Amino acid sequence: MLKFGEKVVKHRRVILVVCLLLLIPSVLGMIKTRINYDVLTYLPGDIETIKGQDILMDDFGKGAFSMVMTEGLSTSAKVDLEDKIKKVDHVDSVISYETALDPSIPEEILPDKYKDAIQKGDTSLMAIFFDTSTSADETMDAIRDIRRLSAEKCFVSGMSAVVTDTKDLAEHEEPIYVMIAVALAAIVLAICMDSYIIPVIFLAGIGMEILYNLGSNYFMGEISYVTKALSAVLQLGVTMDYSIFLWHSYQEECEKLPGDKPAAMSRAIAHTITSVSGSSITTIAGFIALCFMTYKLGLDLGIVMAKGVIFGVVGSVTILPSMILAFDRLIERTMHREIIPVMDRPAAFIIRHSRLFGLLFLILLIPSLIGYTRTDVYYNLDASLPKNLDSIVANEKLDKEFDIGSTYMILADADLSTKAANQMTQDIEKVDGVNTVLGFNSVMGPAIPKEMIPDSVLNELQENGRQLMIINSKYKVATGAVYKQIKEINKIADKYDPKAMVIGEAPCTKDLISITNHDFKVVSFISIIAIFLIIAINFKSASLPVILVAVIELAIFINMGIPFYTGTRLPFIASICIGTIQLGATVDYAILMTTRFRRELQLGKDRHQAVQIALSTSIPSIIVSALCFFAATFGVGIYSDIDIISSLCGLMARGALISMVIVIFILPAMLVLFHRIICGTSKGFKYSKEEAENEQKLAASK
Repeated sequence: MLKFGEKVVKHRRVILVVCLLLLIPSVLGMIKTRINYDVLTYLPGDIETIKGQDILMDDFGKGAFSMVMTEGLSTSAKVDLEDKIKKVDHVDSVISYETALDPSIPEEILPDKYKDAIQKGDTSLMAIFFDTSTSADETMDAIRDIRRLSAEKCFVSGMSAVVTDTKDLAEHEEPIYVMIAVALAAIVLAICMDSYIIPVIFLAGIGMEILYNLGSNYFMGEISYVTKALSAVLQLGVTMDYSIFLWHSYQEECEKLPGDKPAAMSRAIAHTITSVSGSSITTIAGFIALCFMTYKLGLDLGIVMAKGVIFGVVGSVTILPSMILAFDRLIERTMHREIIPVMDRPAAFIIRHSRLFGLLFLILLIPSLIGYTRTDVYYNLDASLPKNLDSIVANEKLDKEFDIGSTYMILADADLSTKAANQMTQDIEKVDGVNTVLGFNSVMGPAIPKEMIPDSVLNELQENGRQLMIINSKYKVATGAVYKQIKEINKIADKYDPKAMVIGEAPCTKDLISITNHDFKVVSFISIIAIFLIIAINFKSASLPVILVAVIELAIFINMGIPFYTGTRLPFIASICIGTIQLGATVDYAILMTTRFRRELQLGKDRHQAVQIALSTSIPSIIVSALCFFAATFGVGIYSDIDIISSLCGLMARGALISMVIVIFILPAMLVLFHRIICGTSKGFKYSKEEAENEQKLAASK
């Protein structure tokens, strides 16, 4: 490793030039990477609801679907608006009260329940189908065009409208996320480090690594907006440790080799590679665990963040050393005293009361575990957005005016007899919460001959051997009531047509719940086992993985249990990801202290002395690391109006502080109390001679 460090130092100018040039393809790659704003598209393609969506696109040429409500428009104005909407790019078709029938047919013969379902006074509904998918860029452009056509008289509801508003809001907020994270991290580093300029160098180096990571996402084709929003701030918070470690190692080597800074940096790079590569593996393992989710958003986030950690490790031993040596004189002129004091006295206090802090572990475990298992989560995607967005206003008005909380569809066999189709429709309409079933047979009724129906309407409801039924439900998406309703409708549809499919946002969200509940267990298990094995191999110990993982898991239980006691609901993705992220990102605090504990034992210290030295020397590093992680995420959590982003960042910020406190106060107690077990089950941990003699005397006296 020393030879590698010497080569980095020797070619530092070339490294900086190459790294700056690499920013060009990175920025281009970042610009060219498509961002996906529909989290339902990450459901696996082999489930029935997704297959049904594909059939709707392939057979009917329809992808996205929206219910549009007009208010205060005359009949002629509505017809004119409908004609304009039909001309919008990628609008496949529009079905409304005014154009559902041939003009020669009197409106009076339409079934009353159909008329009531789509028109109340001067407020009416029209259904719009698009020939592109829910989250396609073309669909979002079409939504914006429709809004511009109708000014304040038209309200576009549905998933595509929500996705459009999510994209607009996220694109506005994302640059601000980065600025907030950088500003707060810079403040923390300026206070905690011993140079005013070194934080700028750290952030510049990490900023380059973030751009490399975002640019390399081009090869993935697209990433989720959640991943894009979190990756920069998370990479900043997680990889800052590596820069801090290199800086401290460099300072130590400068004291040993005064006047030879290139040689000192070469050694510092060698030490950093050894230490950082080990600690980064646990962080990478935490992110890789997300890739095992059936719900593919985990794969998206896991790959991007694992890449980010790797870029961080490589940058900390190439880019950062080159920059430190390049700005050496400026760094020297901006040095100041470190604010964090020596921690000998707090460490001594904690060790003296190790039994008390060991008991505190058990006291905290029970209520935190109760809260952890009972924290409420939500799956309704529009619940994560501000209430003043156009799509949210439209959804609320639709619910208020027409008692429609959700709309979904059935794809059934077009060859069903009229009698069977009518009977199926009647059975579905009897299900609790179903307002109307709008299909070929239910809309036209027996009084209207098929020949009198315009081909344009007929083709919308029947195509390629399938017929389409639209169900308006008074129950909102992601509620227990709508899931019970969907289950009953599935049974009815299966009775008349075993190949029928119930599709749409509500059925997809139902599948999302069952899939992510399974994913939560899988990801937690894999992350714990992976990190357990890494610690076991690193320390050659059977007991230390249990102790270290248990300590961080307590911090996770506390973090995730707090929302239960405060009555806060979390977005579903937070409950899945946060435990894995917090475990992978903060177990390094415990590994740092345990590594120093082992070293002091090997130098002949007794257990109390070894733990006290390990604690006092580790506290400053743990505090700086945790505060940087907190700073990178806290501001984003406060600022963001997208609750998925806000909740995740808020949980990560709080989790960093909780892990810091738990590691500082409870881990030393565990190392003292379980010292004999650790020594008996670990390689490289041993009693000092003095302690062994004391143990023998104590045994003899008994």
